[in-house]
Amino acid sequence: MEPTTTTRQRGMVLLAAFLGWMFDGLEMGIFPLVARPALQQMQAASGLVDDKFVGHWMGIVTAAFLLGAAAGGLVFGWLGDKVGRVRAMSVAILCYSVFTGLVYFAQEPWHLAALRFVAALGMGGEWALGVALVMEVWPEKNRPMLAGVIGAAANVGFFLIACVGMFYAVTQDTWRYVILVGALPAALTFIIRLFVPESEKWRKAAAEKPTRPVAEILADWKLLRPTLVATLITSIVLIGTWGSVQWLPLWAGQMAGPASPKAGAYTQAISAFGSIIGCLTGAWMGGWLGRRPTYILLCLGSLLGCAWLFRTVDTFGAEFLVMTFLVGAVTAAFFGWLPLYLPELFPTRVRATAQGLAYNTGRILAAIGALQMGALMQTFHGSYAQAGAVVTLVYVAGLFLIWFAPETKGRPLPE
Repeated sequence: MEPTTTTRQRGMVLLAAFLGWMFDGLEMGIFPLVARPALQQMQAASGLVDDKFVGHWMGIVTAAFLLGAAAGGLVFGWLGDKVGRVRAMSVAILCYSVFTGLVYFAQEPWHLAALRFVAALGMGGEWALGVALVMEVWPEKNRPMLAGVIGAAANVGFFLIACVGMFYAVTQDTWRYVILVGALPAALTFIIRLFVPESEKWRKAAAEKPTRPVAEILADWKLLRPTLVATLITSIVLIGTWGSVQWLPLWAGQMAGPASPKAGAYTQAISAFGSIIGCLTGAWMGGWLGRRPTYILLCLGSLLGCAWLFRTVDTFGAEFLVMTFLVGAVTAAFFGWLPLYLPELFPTRVRATAQGLAYNTGRILAAIGALQMGALMQTFHGSYAQAGAVVTLVYVAGLFLIWFAPETKGRPLPE
């Protein structure tokens, strides 16, 4: 059944979801930008600064973020199925804004980990809620375009925070001021509550039957099986991204040295620009070629691109930046594909919960990948390249796991 909302209402829904996920991406992009100077400042009292320490704590903080996002996806996905997409999304955005801003006061590495964990609760929830809301309100024919827009939104935020770093050098003395940018999205919650309509599909499903989404998923193999499959194929994407690609700004800073404090920001901006293009392309490919063939091609492209970058490049320069753009595009294309594919696997009454469960359980596995990247940094004596080359072999598993997932091209969203 096609949505009955007006064009203006659909526009407000898309705008709110786009801004929510854009600021989500901005929040995610802040830490790779400030991590190196922040951790170096916190270590300075010991009189020793090295990349093994930075890599160790980067792995821990990234893992804490991913675990928080996983928990947030479950909690806010469940809340969205219980009380509505719009109300739950407002709370999620407020959560990640406030606790990102509080990182300004962090004095120890474990403070960073704790605050990133709580902020990530909101970030993890916002994704599942925004995707469910948009896909339920807009007509079926628009889904590939919408998936690309949603996927690109986070990378627009990632690009914007990188631009801040390009024009404002992020150093041990200035990184706290950059963090304050992360508190800005709190204002968006008031706009959402005032102007964004609730999903009529959710209202109808909630009125027909009291929702017990987690219990339903666990009790029904027809819901549990696609949830497990979605978790595995999402995990491949998240491990590849958070276990290696997110570390590129730190690697750039290592190669460029103190003489080029903006190297990480330039790297992040170029990666984010490639990611925006990749998200739009990934969604378009999924709509044109089909969901399964697109995933296979993206795994293959990511595997080859990351192998080239991590195994052949050893200096900060033109080749590194070109490969960063290409790797950013192909690895991020999955994030245009996922908003297209995941909603097609689940009925309305459990959609937000099931998406949150799949996507954010994947984040738990990605947290393990981030910790392994930190451990590999220790093993390879602070080499981002060698550690990244190992972690990105995960895309090989994706080439096989996708065959357990159904092809959903041309099918309506399950009611």
